Amino acid sequence: MKLSRPARRATLVVHVVGAACWLGLTLGLVALALTAITTDSAVAVEAAVRSMKVFADWLVLPLALLTLGSGLLLSLGTQWGLARHRWVYTKFWLTLATTTASAFALRPGVDDSVRTVASGHPVADTTGLLAGPLVSLSAYLFMTVLSVLKPWGLTRRGQKQRDQRQRDQKQREQMRRASAHKRVDAEDVRRTA
Repeated sequence: MKLSRPARRATLVVHVVGAACWLGLTLGLVALALTAITTDSAVAVEAAVRSMKVFADWLVLPLALLTLGSGLLLSLGTQWGLARHRWVYTKFWLTLATTTASAFALRPGVDDSVRTVASGHPVADTTGLLAGPLVSLSAYLFMTVLSVLKPWGLTRRGQKQRDQRQRDQKQREQMRRASAHKRVDAEDVRRTA
């Protein structure tokens, strides 16, 4: 399945915007976590952690799923393929891993911090509050570099597909040449007969 040019371009715009929003949102989570960790004001800590909860509950998963879905559609609907190029394959698995981590580690961790702060206690696990957004931010920056540089070449599957495509093309070219010779020979026979 190949996407038409307008569909490919629209999907690419959705993917880039979703990924950029996800990256910016994660940077915001890092800033809020740093605020919660470094401030002495209980009110500021509670506000920062509650803001993290709003981001984690309402924005992280929709943006993660949008990025994952549009990236999957782009990989399957363009010449890049999902498992043809190493950089695409790596981005897919990293996106899947960070989406899963956002759902099952980041959100529950932020929820725990909100319950702790709401009960009047200080944030118990400051490292955990900051670690999730920092790991995510690092992964998104790495995926951005992969998207721009497109390193590493083809996977084994991609090499096999390329080699098969080249063999098929060579065979078609040989058949075309052979059929062209037959037409010329047939025309020569008609002229002499």
